[in-house]
Amino acid sequence: MSFTAPTTEQIFVLNHITGIEELAAHERFADATPDMVQAIVEGVGEFAANEFAPLNRIGDTVGARVQDGRVVMPDGYVQAYKNYVANGWGSINAPAEFGGQGLPFSLALMALDSLGAANMAFALCPILSVGSIESIYHHGSDAQKALFLPKLSTGEWTGTMNLTEPQAGSDVGALKATATPLGDGKYQIRGQKIYISFGDHDMADNIVHLVLARTPDAPAGTKGISLFLVPKYQVGSDGSIGAQNDIKVVSIEHKMGINASPTCVLAYGEEGECVGELIGPEFGGMRAMFTMMNNARINVGLQGVQIGEAATQKAIWFAQERTQSARAGGDSRDPVAIIEHPDVRRMLLRMKAGTQAIRALLYYAAGQVDRAALDIDGAREMADLMTPLAKLYGTDMGSEIASLGIQVHGGMGYVEETGAAQYYRDARIAQIYEGTNGIQAADLVGRKLGIGGGSVLMDHLARIGAEAGDAPTLKELAGACTEVASWMLNQASIDDRLSGSYAFTTMVSVATCGWLMATQLRAAQAGLDGDPDNAFLKAKTVTCRYYLDVMVAEALSLKNSAMAGADLLYALSAEEMAG
Repeated sequence: MSFTAPTTEQIFVLNHITGIEELAAHERFADATPDMVQAIVEGVGEFAANEFAPLNRIGDTVGARVQDGRVVMPDGYVQAYKNYVANGWGSINAPAEFGGQGLPFSLALMALDSLGAANMAFALCPILSVGSIESIYHHGSDAQKALFLPKLSTGEWTGTMNLTEPQAGSDVGALKATATPLGDGKYQIRGQKIYISFGDHDMADNIVHLVLARTPDAPAGTKGISLFLVPKYQVGSDGSIGAQNDIKVVSIEHKMGINASPTCVLAYGEEGECVGELIGPEFGGMRAMFTMMNNARINVGLQGVQIGEAATQKAIWFAQERTQSARAGGDSRDPVAIIEHPDVRRMLLRMKAGTQAIRALLYYAAGQVDRAALDIDGAREMADLMTPLAKLYGTDMGSEIASLGIQVHGGMGYVEETGAAQYYRDARIAQIYEGTNGIQAADLVGRKLGIGGGSVLMDHLARIGAEAGDAPTLKELAGACTEVASWMLNQASIDDRLSGSYAFTTMVSVATCGWLMATQLRAAQAGLDGDPDNAFLKAKTVTCRYYLDVMVAEALSLKNSAMAGADLLYALSAEEMAG
């Protein structure tokens, strides 16, 4: 089975959910014409299928490895990455003044949708570079932008995020890496960082590490954190590559999945000179980090879409090929392809509907990011609200879809040679990194719920209810979300809010996806009026209807969990819980 990018679906969602033509009406994104959009969608889809997808298997079975103190990628990856750079796929949204194309973030997200569905582990590399570009562009000096952004924008150099340390997981404030002034605006960086995706590899000429560290006498906690730009190879004022910084690859993690993504333990300045420079003001690290992190969280949510697409394609192919048993409700007793059996149909339709729902959510979030870049009123608040929904629900649903894909394959799904298990192994990390999904839920009830005194979320839910159309369950879910939100804003303690945060975030995510699926349903029905035999539009109406009639209804059951409070969670002491 070969991978095929879902180009018709992507263009449909860009048009009806992102509103790509509306974005192109603004001077900044005027180049995003319909012809340009179609060319990019189809071009990157073909590239993903021909260049990234064939490497997915070797990436999983061979993986990245450490050789003579450096990371070596599996065969084929170096050339495929060079082709990626040569084709300009990394420069879609990069700033035009630094060699990028300056097109909407939505189009860059779409490109990663195809690339990651073809090979999720490989696509992690450009995802990280996108975050680095954003952080340097918004917080770096003019000199830093001029020196680093042109190479990062083309993909000739890649970027990383260095947050986590052995003693400091999600508690970033506990980090101990140090940055000692050298007297010339440079700093000596020392410390160890873990879980650094693509912290080293042999595909690019340089790697630009963005490292959180503490200067001498810095305040404790997050207030004392600064961000530093630390390239693998030092860069001269003319852009020339100089001496290698003392950045040692201690090891790479042996992981459950994404084996082609080298997850490194990096040691900075333990044996020699490791020189970095400050990005933004001293102690401004958290602000700069969140510029990277918010972008990364949306792109990680997209990984759920990527895996959902790939796992669904493989499951449908297998279900058409695998013959077993007669259909219980059929007239013949002859064996049929398992795609004819009701429960297999249920799983496949759930996979398709779930993938399309989270794609709509991610493309909508990206559209709000683009509108925020255009300073459109209310867009920044909506982008902020969508981020935890996109990351939590996108990755939860992607993991569920991958699991269903194994189930469709039956026993063959549990056998590695079929490739179905890889999707689940690859998908599972996305619920953990860039802030676990529990952290996303806490972000929604702790920060995003209160935006505008609660008005941003409440207005969003009111709009969902008003535009539910012929989906009464969606209107009911929007009302249930409003009730929970009001309780959290006005009555619940912080423990009560946090105890119900995951259920609530899922409810709001499903309501939002339901609203976006209802929007697509109306567009598909309108299209069928003029083209009644259009197979894509017919399938779209069925998947939207399934999501609205079945999957939205499931989220209503989460209301009690969202409002259960924290008392039962603390009814046992830690010792009693362990007993």
